[in-house]
Amino acid sequence: MVWMGPLLVVLGAFLWGISGGLGGFLIDKGWEPLLAAFYRGATGFAFVLVWLLSQPRKNLPMDRYSFAWSLLGGVGVAGNLAFYLLSIPRVGVAVAVTLMYMAPIYVYLVAFLTGVERSTWPRWLAIGLAMLGIVLLTDVFATGLADLDLLGILSGLLSGLCYALFILVFKRAAARGGQPQGIMTVSLLVFALAMVPFVSYQEVTAATFSPDVVWFVLTGLLGAGIAFPVYFIGLRATSPAIAAVIAMIEPITASLMGVWLLGESLTPLQLSGVVLILIPVTLLSTRRI
Repeated sequence: MVWMGPLLVVLGAFLWGISGGLGGFLIDKGWEPLLAAFYRGATGFAFVLVWLLSQPRKNLPMDRYSFAWSLLGGVGVAGNLAFYLLSIPRVGVAVAVTLMYMAPIYVYLVAFLTGVERSTWPRWLAIGLAMLGIVLLTDVFATGLADLDLLGILSGLLSGLCYALFILVFKRAAARGGQPQGIMTVSLLVFALAMVPFVSYQEVTAATFSPDVVWFVLTGLLGAGIAFPVYFIGLRATSPAIAAVIAMIEPITASLMGVWLLGESLTPLQLSGVVLILIPVTLLSTRRI
């Protein structure tokens, strides 16, 4: 069942997309983006912690290398989200998403240089199609490119590097035979703690006792508590380079959630971007190239 690993990676990215759509829904209702990010990390951590403690003798043992990879993975996850959120007000969502999803290029370059992957023209073509699809889906050229902020661009690029970092780190941890329960508990704890300085006690309390708390919890449960372990398990049977490309299903899912929850619409050009992303995602997830 060689397709099971890529399928789990796609499922994890699909859940990230749903969580992103729900996060957009909460932001549209007036909640701060960083508050939604904190809840995502905290809820995800609580879920995997309960999973970890359900069978502590089986799930808890972790060597120092796996622990170190888990910490680094958490830094990657936190950095990816923090730099992404920092870039949005400076360059806009479209540019920020496009810069973040340069991550597959970084992952492929590392994989090729280390000999993990062979450099073949079909895979570079797949990356090119996926990147073009992202550009069309985000409608990035509608942004005033001449007015882009340098710090915003740098933040977007760093979000992509952090994205590539946690993919490579989680792959390394998976290759060592680490259990997803322990590794995700440490990583999501680092993620949640990294968000603490950016939220206030009053904000967290207000969200906890508001009618929207169900949406906050669901965002974290799907986007962290379930998505990251599923993605991690899928990485065991998927190369990081392929995983980076097929995870581009995430912005498609988030866009469709925006259509459903926020009444947004996709132009014909954006729909063509969806198709261009789905082609390499399908081919790579089924190991056709």
